[in-house]
Amino acid sequence: MAVPQHRTSKTRKRMRRTHFKLTVPGMVHCPRCNEMKLAHRVCKACGYYKDRAVIQA
Repeated sequence: MAVPQHRTSKTRKRMRRTHFKLTVPGMVHCPRCNEMKLAHRVCKACGYYKDRAVIQA
């Protein structure tokens, strides 16, 4: 069984965890209805994506 020879310091542990963070999803305004939507996805409010009706809302 692997056992560490030296204790990991708080600084080293925190440096390793600098990438453990949440990121905000890319939100944009829908050009058709001006609602906030996720980028590169169908608008949930109007059902359009790139000026085409994908979902009947």
